[in-house]
Amino acid sequence: MQRPIDLRSDTVTHPTPAMRRAMAEAELGDDVFGDDPTVNALEERAAALLGKEAGLFVSSGTQGNLVALMAHLARGQEAIAAFESHTVMDEAAGHAVVVGASVRTLQSSPDGTMRLDEIEAAFRDPSDPHEPITGLVTIENTHAHSGGRPLTAAYTRAVADIARAHAVPLHVDGARFWNAVVALGADPRDLAGPADSVTFCLSKGLACPVGSVVVGTRDFIWRARRARKLLGGGMRQAGILAAAGLVALSDGPDGTIGRLADDHANARRLAEGLADLDGVESPGGIVQPAPGRLDPDRITTDFVVFRVARDRAAFLAALEARGVLMVPYPHGAIRAVTHYGVEPHDVDATIAAVRAALADTVVVGAPTGTAHRPARRA
Repeated sequence: MQRPIDLRSDTVTHPTPAMRRAMAEAELGDDVFGDDPTVNALEERAAALLGKEAGLFVSSGTQGNLVALMAHLARGQEAIAAFESHTVMDEAAGHAVVVGASVRTLQSSPDGTMRLDEIEAAFRDPSDPHEPITGLVTIENTHAHSGGRPLTAAYTRAVADIARAHAVPLHVDGARFWNAVVALGADPRDLAGPADSVTFCLSKGLACPVGSVVVGTRDFIWRARRARKLLGGGMRQAGILAAAGLVALSDGPDGTIGRLADDHANARRLAEGLADLDGVESPGGIVQPAPGRLDPDRITTDFVVFRVARDRAAFLAALEARGVLMVPYPHGAIRAVTHYGVEPHDVDATIAAVRAALADTVVVGAPTGTAHRPARRA
């Protein structure tokens, strides 16, 4: 049976042949004791690439964000974050359940940023006993719910300046940090530099099977390491997993950072094809709020978010029957994510499958049993 074209997420990637070889041959130790040389090398490499003092290998991006919050915040403190951010929307309220912190949420703009004046205004009055004490500002780069938009170094610096004026740190949830680096043509040290801590995923576009890395000062990483232990995240011979990360972050043909540009090009190719189909619309929400045609010019990384003038569940089922997987997304939208293993011919096959699925599903508002066959726009 032919494998489906799986666009549900860039987390569905399989490790590269070079990663599999490195994992099989990895030199190992006990990472909880600090003597797994492969883990140590990965942490040092990640810190150096982002211009930070130290790093910490964790099991997932959610765990990375959680240990960062635990390292930065005292119980009862508050973080400032975008309402439509992964930490707020997609991490099972770990900030409240585990950290014991609240979050003051702000609206995101279509480019994934929070307004600087609203960040400034969100800080609590520490002299008022009724209010929680603001202890952290967080931003997400790339910003998933705006369609994978990259945040610039200038914006990150502006947010960091506000945070430091209030004597609080800035944490970047950089799950797809390297997508932002590639999309912006940025120096990773410049993009990470204003932040006190950054988390980035190895297991998304970089194609590693497991893991994320948190970077920051040595003192911060020590606190994060203790938090990881508390969460049960001490993984013993973790070098088997870290070896794949070292390959991903390596220079040369086996590294997977540079190939993210292929994912971005494939996402743009997909968006251009979808935009020509009747029945594919602007996704709404903060991704592309203006109604009408899907705008391919908004596609800058590996996300394509769109809406169909169909019953969404029926459309996704029809698409799956044709061997293409996508997922529902907020505001009634659908998300497709390009990644390692998806080639241009897969994108073309996906466009054909979407065209066929649109023809076989009922137009919203049409009588039951009525299908609509879309005509291709000129």
